[in-house]
Amino acid sequence: MRTQVLALPLLTTALAMASLAAPAAEPAPATEQVVVPEVDRRDVKRPRIPSNDFEAGLFTGVYSTENFGSSVVAGLRLGYHITEDFFVEAAYGRTKVSDESFRQVLPGGIFGGEKETLSYYNLSVGYNVLPGEVFIGSQRAKASALYLIAGVGSTRFNDQRNQTINLGLGSRVFLADWAALQVDLRDHMFSLDLLGKRQSTHNLELTAGLTFFF
Repeated sequence: MRTQVLALPLLTTALAMASLAAPAAEPAPATEQVVVPEVDRRDVKRPRIPSNDFEAGLFTGVYSTENFGSSVVAGLRLGYHITEDFFVEAAYGRTKVSDESFRQVLPGGIFGGEKETLSYYNLSVGYNVLPGEVFIGSQRAKASALYLIAGVGSTRFNDQRNQTINLGLGSRVFLADWAALQVDLRDHMFSLDLLGKRQSTHNLELTAGLTFFF
């Protein structure tokens, strides 16, 4: 009986020590959830800027001759694109200028007839400052460019040939790889001897036309 009483505490102690010596069970790994994003991509036709370097085109618009009013102008232009940013352009234009406002004050007017031909040619350098896109609908885009331009040339008017400086800006929208719609605003600056007094004049021109690349 004494032996059983002593054996019971010893057995309890041994079981307790065995439980302490056993390694702790590792916690069950958490279930990982992977979220795969679904991106709905929209097909957009990217515009192509023509790689042809030469261009030729026709234009028409309004030429405002200082002191004489506005008249219809028409002409042609030839261009060469040196790089994607710089290009050179040669242009020629003609218009008919009326001295009707002077005939109301001066008998016989200034010209020999009621109208006098004004013609000009110039050579200019342009720089594309803002190439971009014009969107037509939701999936079509046309390449475009906003540019600055400046050059020198000559203007023939009232039997006088005057050196001319032109400054302006324009916008070009490419309708296809071989054609573009072009809008220009220019200031043609030259000196004119009017009634025996030479003065500097600013002559604004607003034109639109089609340009073809080759």
